[in-house]
Amino acid sequence: MAKTPLTLVKEKFETKEKLVAAVAALATKELWLDRVSEDKGLSRISNAKLLRLHASLEDAKKRFGSRDGLISAIVKLENRAKDSGYNAHLAKYPLPRLIDIHDSTEKRIARAVASAAKKATRPQPAVAKRKTRTKKAKAKAAAAQ
Repeated sequence: MAKTPLTLVKEKFETKEKLVAAVAALATKELWLDRVSEDKGLSRISNAKLLRLHASLEDAKKRFGSRDGLISAIVKLENRAKDSGYNAHLAKYPLPRLIDIHDSTEKRIARAVASAAKKATRPQPAVAKRKTRTKKAKAKAAAAQ
C-alpha cells in the first residue's frame, strides 16, 4: 500500500515546518520563479505538493544547476539555439514544467533515433526487375502500331 504524504513528510523531514524550510532553502532565485502568495506562503501548500516541489528542486539543482542551465539544455535538445523568442517563452514557465519539457523532449529524440536506427538496419525489399523485350516482342509491338 502506498504511503500517505503525511507519512512521507514525517519519515523524511519529521515535521511540515522542516519540509517548508527545506523547500525555501532550495527555492533560490537561480531555480525558482516566486509565484507563491505572500499572504499564505509555502506553509499553506499541501504536503504532497511540497514533496513534489522539493523533489523537482533537488533534481534540477543536481542535473542542471540553475533554471538557465535547464532552459539552455532544452534549447540545445531541440536545436533552437538561435531562437531567442523561444528562450524567453521557456523562461516564463515554472520549474516543474521545464523539467517535464526536458524529459519528454529527451524521450522523443531517443525514440526518433531508435526508429531511424531500426529503419537503417532493416533489409530493403528486393526491387522487381523490369523484363526487357526480346527482338521478337519488339517487332510484334512495332507491327501492331
